[in-house]
Amino acid sequence: MYKEKVIKHFGSQRRLAQSLNITRSSVSQWGAVIPEKQALRIEKLTRGVLKYDAKLYSR
Repeated sequence: MYKEKVIKHFGSQRRLAQSLNITRSSVSQWGAVIPEKQALRIEKLTRGVLKYDAKLYSR
């Protein structure tokens, strides 16, 4: 899941952080692809509007 797309969905980095109950600093430290744990949470939070993509996290 891409950070840019997630922030766009929530409207701002602040709103995204509030929705996940994390700090804006945590969000700002993410790379272009957000952490897998947060991607799974966001998929549930958005009821599938934003989808977790396992291919982005395969090693």
